[in-house]
Amino acid sequence: MASFLLTYYLWIKALHIIAIIAWMAGMLYLPRLYVYHADAPKGSDKSETFKVMERRLLRFIMNPAMIASLVFGVLMIWANPDLMKQGWMHAKLGLIVLMFGLHGVFSKWRKVFERDENTRSAKFYKIWNEAPTLLMIIIVIMAVAEPF
Repeated sequence: MASFLLTYYLWIKALHIIAIIAWMAGMLYLPRLYVYHADAPKGSDKSETFKVMERRLLRFIMNPAMIASLVFGVLMIWANPDLMKQGWMHAKLGLIVLMFGLHGVFSKWRKVFERDENTRSAKFYKIWNEAPTLLMIIIVIMAVAEPF
């Protein structure tokens, strides 16, 4: 199996990067939707539109892209297990775990908005909108520069 994966390693890597781009697009956009949703009156047409947008973004883009990112990432490690001997890879994987956790938090907040139970301000979500960006920057540096 590993030889098959090595044969198609660059294709797997390309699909991994495509999935990451889609996932990150959602991770950057969803909290921005929350910023606007927090200011929309509960029950308004605007609020209901945000609910649909948030649900579709999570279900049809973010969740599938996150799963694809995970699958292709695992396949790359399976094809090249020596990656696990690199310190940068351990740092990257730790940060990815944080990104998965953040995805879960964003999903939980969507359900809060869905039930019209949000009590947090737009400013709160503006601050959290920066978290995926910070994680992404460090993850990319780990993967590209391999600093240790």
